[in-house]
Amino acid sequence: MAVAALEQFCGSVFWNSSLLQRNDADLPLCFEQTVLVWVPLGFLWLFAPWQLLPLFTCKTEKSSFTGIYLTKQVLTLLLFLTALAELLFTVAEDLGQLPHATPASRNPAVWYTNPALYTVTWSLGVAVGGELPSTGARKSQRMVLKGYRKPLEMEDLWELKDKDKTQNIFGMFERNMRPGVRKARRALEKRHCRRRKKNPSPLPAAGEHMNGLSKAQSQDMLVLEEKHPKCKGKASPEKPSSDYAKGWLGPALIRTFGGNLLQSVAFKIVHDLLVFANPQLLKLMISFVADPAAYVWQGYLYAVLLFVTALVQSLCLQQYFQLCFQLGLSVRTALMAAIYKKALTVSNAARKESTVGETVNLMSADAQRFMELANFIHQLWSAPLQIVLSIMFLWWELGPSVLAGIGVMVLLIPINAVLATKARAIQMKNMKNKDERMKIMNEILSGIKILKFFAWEPSFEQRVGQIRARELKGLLHFAYLQSVSIFAFSCAPFLVSVASFAVYVLVDETHMLDAQKAFTAISLFNVLRFPLAMLPMVISSMVQTSVSVERLEHYLAGEDLDTSAIRRSQGDPQSGDWRADPGSQRATSLGSRHRDGEGGPVLIAWMCPPLPPQGSVAYVPQQAWIQNATLKDNILFGSVLEETRYHQVLEACALLPDLQLLPGGDLTEIGEKGINLSGGQKQRVSLARAVYSDADIYLLDDPLSAVDAHVGRHLFEKVLGPDGLLQHKTRVLVTHSVSFLLQTDEIVVLEAGAVSEHGSYGTLLANGGTFAQLLKTYGNQGESRTQEKATGMGHGLGGQPACVTPELLSTNSNRSLRKVVPPTEELGLKGKEPAGEVKGQRLIEKEAMETGTVKFSMYLRYLRAISWGLSTWVFIAYVAQYVAFVGSNLWLSDWTGDSLRYQNQTYPAAQRDLRIGVYGALGVGQAVFLLAGALLAAYGAVRASRILHQQLLSNILRVPMGFFDTTPTGRIVNRFAKDIFTVDETIPMSFRSWLTCLLAIISTLLMICLATPYFAIVILPLGVLYFFVQRFYVATSRQLRRLDSVTRSPIYSHFSETVSGLSVIRAYGHQARFLQHNEVTMDINQKSVYSWIVSNRWLAVRLEFVGNLIVFFAALLAVLTRDSLDSGIVGLSISSALNVTKTLNWLVRMTSELETNIVAVERVHEYTEVANEAAWVTAQRPPPGWPSKGEVQIVGYQVRYRPELELVLDGLSCEIRSMEKVGVVGRTGAGKSSLANCLFRILEAAGGKIVIDGVDIATIGLHDLRQSLTIIPQDPVLFSGMLRGNLDPFDQYSDQEVWQALELVHLKPYVLGLPEGLSHLISEAGENLSVGQRQLLCLARALLRKSKILILDEATAAVDLETDHLIQLTIRSEFSDCTVLTIAHRLHTIMDSNRVMVLKAGKIVEFDNPEELLQRQGLFAAMAKDAGIVSSQTTVL
Repeated sequence: MAVAALEQFCGSVFWNSSLLQRNDADLPLCFEQTVLVWVPLGFLWLFAPWQLLPLFTCKTEKSSFTGIYLTKQVLTLLLFLTALAELLFTVAEDLGQLPHATPASRNPAVWYTNPALYTVTWSLGVAVGGELPSTGARKSQRMVLKGYRKPLEMEDLWELKDKDKTQNIFGMFERNMRPGVRKARRALEKRHCRRRKKNPSPLPAAGEHMNGLSKAQSQDMLVLEEKHPKCKGKASPEKPSSDYAKGWLGPALIRTFGGNLLQSVAFKIVHDLLVFANPQLLKLMISFVADPAAYVWQGYLYAVLLFVTALVQSLCLQQYFQLCFQLGLSVRTALMAAIYKKALTVSNAARKESTVGETVNLMSADAQRFMELANFIHQLWSAPLQIVLSIMFLWWELGPSVLAGIGVMVLLIPINAVLATKARAIQMKNMKNKDERMKIMNEILSGIKILKFFAWEPSFEQRVGQIRARELKGLLHFAYLQSVSIFAFSCAPFLVSVASFAVYVLVDETHMLDAQKAFTAISLFNVLRFPLAMLPMVISSMVQTSVSVERLEHYLAGEDLDTSAIRRSQGDPQSGDWRADPGSQRATSLGSRHRDGEGGPVLIAWMCPPLPPQGSVAYVPQQAWIQNATLKDNILFGSVLEETRYHQVLEACALLPDLQLLPGGDLTEIGEKGINLSGGQKQRVSLARAVYSDADIYLLDDPLSAVDAHVGRHLFEKVLGPDGLLQHKTRVLVTHSVSFLLQTDEIVVLEAGAVSEHGSYGTLLANGGTFAQLLKTYGNQGESRTQEKATGMGHGLGGQPACVTPELLSTNSNRSLRKVVPPTEELGLKGKEPAGEVKGQRLIEKEAMETGTVKFSMYLRYLRAISWGLSTWVFIAYVAQYVAFVGSNLWLSDWTGDSLRYQNQTYPAAQRDLRIGVYGALGVGQAVFLLAGALLAAYGAVRASRILHQQLLSNILRVPMGFFDTTPTGRIVNRFAKDIFTVDETIPMSFRSWLTCLLAIISTLLMICLATPYFAIVILPLGVLYFFVQRFYVATSRQLRRLDSVTRSPIYSHFSETVSGLSVIRAYGHQARFLQHNEVTMDINQKSVYSWIVSNRWLAVRLEFVGNLIVFFAALLAVLTRDSLDSGIVGLSISSALNVTKTLNWLVRMTSELETNIVAVERVHEYTEVANEAAWVTAQRPPPGWPSKGEVQIVGYQVRYRPELELVLDGLSCEIRSMEKVGVVGRTGAGKSSLANCLFRILEAAGGKIVIDGVDIATIGLHDLRQSLTIIPQDPVLFSGMLRGNLDPFDQYSDQEVWQALELVHLKPYVLGLPEGLSHLISEAGENLSVGQRQLLCLARALLRKSKILILDEATAAVDLETDHLIQLTIRSEFSDCTVLTIAHRLHTIMDSNRVMVLKAGKIVEFDNPEELLQRQGLFAAMAKDAGIVSSQTTVL
């Protein structure tokens, strides 16, 4: 019926099969006019909406009038005119026949419809061609060409679409994440309730804390405690660490990226179905060659169909990969943004569970695993589908014999299950080792100066080495399991083919293996090879990712801060009842006086909100948090610049003289953690930030402890006091000092974590309580006001006029920090560089990035790390495997010839057994050589990882401090995290894949040329084309991966900086601003990754097109020379050609991958080449027991921090006698701490020398020097681990000696009270101890070492007066026979020194006993007057 209608529509016959039964075949006219026209037009109209959609939605640039564009438009217009003319001619013909027209004489309807369809289609083509935005294909073409001509830079990459930006991706993910997390938390709480009912346990005592500290002593309590959900019955507060809110991450990701997943599924299904068309077409081609009577057009049709199916396969596959890689990038972005946001909102209890190192690992390793899994996630369903279809088609070819092959595969399933289970266990263990290693590396990099002062580098190198050894042991086991897995599944297709062929010929004597069956089956086995190889890799990746899922769910579902718990109307954290009312008419100044470790900082932390509910809050922490930004940006902290207020703040915070010292004024870049500022400068910048914020409430955690006495008085008068800038604000000041308490409105005294008394100064004195006793013991109230008005303050510090030149202050807010990642306006920073940058203004140099081809020496370096012997054996094993592979294929081709040789004869059993035996033996040979190669490669790769990491670690611990001052920690961490991860896991796989692809191509081309020699003619031009495509692509891809590495470092640096300043960010309520900066930083990194993904697709489409041409020419040659070829040779040639397409594509990609990943070796090598400081031990050793006297001679000593900077110590000359106590004082920036650094050769001399007991310290090894001196540094740095390990990392002292040291520093009762005693675990950076307790532990270190020379670098700045007094007594008694150099802010601590050295601008201006200096009325006398000291015997505190 339908055929008749079509014939009437066309006016001719629709189908005539007789037209095909001849060599010059043809198709009926009606078939051509309908099917061949309507199918392509239908396809075009079906997908037209997707093409038209960008016209209405896309906001990108429109395509310009290029030559290609104009040519397309002209051609489309000509086609439109042709179709219109055809329609008009048809109409005219029919009109010309009127009025005598008959139905037979009229033109058929198809003559009207087809031109009309063409007319509409071409007019649409003209419209679309003129309006479509410039496509990604053209952009990628331009980018690849530009990348070939010159190394790409970030400016050359196109901007991300809005939908691909971090803000949008994370917004979608967060919306889907919240309900899942809530549901998982409810399920967790139900589990806890059930567990508590089964195992009720008593609640801890009210004041007890999990780590043995009282709540007041816990420094982890940064903001406030969380509410815990309640359940009926008795409850235990402890939560099992193994239980957490689980099972929500996967569903949240699927809901977020479901659209992408569905699109990629559609493309993948089409591709997978077309994969099975090739073996069937191959079968038809072999049949065509074997049949001399077949028509020639059939051969040409099969060749064209092979080409077309391969082409459609390629396009579907590349669209699928584009979607998958985009999915991977989006998932990684969402997770990294979620981790960052979680770090800003996580509760304090949950925060203690993860260190900074572990969290950085979540961002680097775990999020990266998700990205890698997303690329191949569809193999979980695609691989089984392909396996099932392969078996089905094989059944059609070989019948029940294929069950033998299926049996082999079934046997491999349990092997894979066992391997996966073991791999998961190893991976979980290894991730813990990796976390532990990164945690300790973060601590080493944070406390590197302490390591150098105490010569502890070998101890920490050994600790990292032990963790790394465990990690590598796990990695080796994992690599061996992976090798066995690869061996099992690489052998699977071959074992299946051997089993199937053997059973096929053995079960029935009439079964002969002909070319059709053999090569169709081989082609299907080759299809089977990919899913069987991919499945274990995806399962392995799933195993690794499942570990990451657990870690991420545990972290991201952790408790958030409970902001609803903040109540500002009344606030007593422990006991007592007092109030600081921000809404009062009179501004309140509340002073909190406390002993060290008794809860002062906790009080502030308790009051410091994450989101201020009433009025704004400014917070100054005890240890200043400084950003890696300019000094100005640190003060503005995102606020708008107001010149007048800004200048007032600088003057009030005593920063104007510092601007004269800094190379670039207020535009000087400050390093990470304020590395290039003194302790006092950091504290004043922190205070200036708070003052400039113009908040309603000020929480000040002992900001005056780190500054000199005269500076402290200046800050109190100008900022904090009744007449200061903050006179109309509510101020809560925690302080150890009592000298300023007279000028406060109310005083709260804390004792043992509770409020012991509160009231005004006079009231507390009259009460005669703790406060009055304190003043009686340590202060002289009668004289406290006599020196209140210090002289010299009206002229700034150091007697200089309090003015600043215009060039020191920037008047343009656009001049700002230059970082690797250009900051944004949203952060108050602009990316413009200041005109005429001052020498030394820039501290952090832009990260070095190699350009051009990766040096061949990097490959050699990696192979040398593996060892030349191992590398050679690996290569031999893989070559032997492919020799066996070629042999088995040629043997099979010869085997199929038996079907012709023994046609109509009985197949001899001996011949049959020989064929099966040799084929099987060659298969076993392949398997054995593959396993040997994989195991050797695994061992070699782990060996290379060990050597490269050891070289990197060893060198980083030996580089001078200047390197750490100018290199962000995140940049170094990136080497130990991402780059070492690449060396450990990615490079071995890339090397193995590259070698496999290269040998596969050589062996396959060899087989094709043996089968059809003419094929070599085609290979040559295609090989040249491949070479040029590869050259273009690799240059671009390599540079994009380098940009990826360089733009990833700032993400980690910013993250580490955020975590360390979390309390400040929360107090100021700047979480949103930091989130925004993180999003911008991540988007910059995304640009490079996205461009790399697109460049991959650019390569793949072109390579696969060339590969498809190879298949086409192989088939065409088979058709043209079919008379001289037998069917076995044709089968071998075309099946090999079908393989070589994919393999050539993989070779180019693996070449690029290898070159891209070897950049990690290049980056690791870069840090192994950084110049070292002097040798730790030299041939010239100091005499035993040196120094025995402690005499120090400094002769004309000069030093500078960096070669381009001015001298910080200029011609120092002095002599310090044995056992002399020398105080070193001076204004901020005078060079006090620099002198301490010089004694330890942290800074090397630019001139002059230091001689200790007759030995020039420049002539001996650094460790000989540093182990012979002792320092109690300004910043008390502790490392995670046992308390004993922090005192004695080398186990040089007995427990008795350690206890004695703790007793001398008055910590023995506290440590005895801890459940674990000396084994008490110190948390990261010593956060579970107060600052004062940390400083006392540092004193205990010094007491244990007790060398002849002791340097105190402002060591008592952070402790209260009582603790300070105890420390001074201990030092005087225990170090009475030592030479002591004391660098102090509190002048009263050095008033009993034998002599005082006064420094100014790097020179000694006064050096005599204190009494003499006071009488001279010089600089020291002025400083003493500022501090309220009238004589060397009388001090006013």
